[in-house]
Amino acid sequence: MRYRSNNILALIPPKEKAKYILNFALFLNQVLGMRIFFYHIIEKPSLFDKIFHAKRARNERNETLTALRKFIAKHTNSEALKGITYRVKSGDPLSILTRQSKKGGYEFLLLAKNEEMSNLNSDETDKLISRSYCPVMLVNQNYELKEIKEIIIPVDISQSTSKKLLWATYFAKKFGAEITIVSALAFNMETKKSLAWRNAEKLKHMLTHRGIKCKVEILKAFGKEKHAVILDYIEKENPGLVIIRTHQESNLAGTQIGKFVSEIVHGCQMPVFTVNRFMHPMPVDFEI
Repeated sequence: MRYRSNNILALIPPKEKAKYILNFALFLNQVLGMRIFFYHIIEKPSLFDKIFHAKRARNERNETLTALRKFIAKHTNSEALKGITYRVKSGDPLSILTRQSKKGGYEFLLLAKNEEMSNLNSDETDKLISRSYCPVMLVNQNYELKEIKEIIIPVDISQSTSKKLLWATYFAKKFGAEITIVSALAFNMETKKSLAWRNAEKLKHMLTHRGIKCKVEILKAFGKEKHAVILDYIEKENPGLVIIRTHQESNLAGTQIGKFVSEIVHGCQMPVFTVNRFMHPMPVDFEI
């Protein structure tokens, strides 16, 4: 893999409706100091068009690139434009994004949950999260982000959390945010006797040792779906960011993420950052 440090791939169409994606990307550009590569993906020309209308196909690509530049320039100050690059690709969005995640050298991918903005339905978004060689961050059009002061990490005690904590550490230090580790207890037992509480406390100790303010919340989920209980808590807390580790079983099958992660990803109004099984370099300015 060709690694080019401190870059984000942001998928965005040149539409006014996509302004929320642009605003969030510019927010990350300012706070994280990463370069933004804005991508727009158009339909791949047919074989007939490639042979008999090659010039028209090239013109469409160039016109789309011009429209993307104009749209972003319209809503971006001149200083921020220095940290922006533009790309127009043609083909299947899922295949292109997966390929770019492997060879493009990006810290993570940024895209909308909205199919109109990403050309990915919910199932395809789940597949991208599972197959991407770098983390994927998803944003929602109904959530206006102004700052990130709290990060929530839903924890499944059966899954590894090490990589998730590295990214949580990075974002917490960059944003000056506190971290809340959340787990749902499905059995009727004393909280402090549960494995969920013990594991969450270990994570809390690790983060506290890194200089991050952290707390643990163990929620009661007797007779309820764990994801529903956690989503209710997230909605009430209204954090700036949710970080979640995808389920390893689904990842290894190469299909899509598990139900718990999918429900959290698509149910949250605020941005969700997903970390899967692939080993990927952390940003160059990352410090534990």
